[in-house]
Amino acid sequence: MSRETIALASDHAGYGLKSLLADEIRTLGYDILDLGTDSTDSVDYPDFGSAMGEAVTDGRVTRGVVVCGTGIGISIAANRNPRVRAALCCDETAARLARQHNDANVLALGARLVGEEVAKACLKVFLETDFEGGRHQRRVDKLGRN
Repeated sequence: MSRETIALASDHAGYGLKSLLADEIRTLGYDILDLGTDSTDSVDYPDFGSAMGEAVTDGRVTRGVVVCGTGIGISIAANRNPRVRAALCCDETAARLARQHNDANVLALGARLVGEEVAKACLKVFLETDFEGGRHQRRVDKLGRN
């Protein structure tokens, strides 16, 4: 059985945290699809949110992580894709509930807003938590997203 691949995408402000999270994802036993950026040189976050949406839509991954300075812009960009349910999380509780109640498939983090340990904790909870379904499925279905 092959290991699940998790996509990662960031802009320049999120590059450092994205690199740290890549190591953490490997430690947790997953493979990585790195969608960029590859440095702290200035880039446009919508391009990387869009790349995440394409990776989810074309089936290269079922889950991913996006990072920018606040996590807001890149999550908005990723959510423009109807297959993405990106959740901006600032703590473990938000990450857990995003999976349990919203079936979020992309974790969004703000590199300027959360510390490294909080980001790693959010990632771990996000990857290890299942969608509860049940009453939540009806609500997720109303989002009109697959």
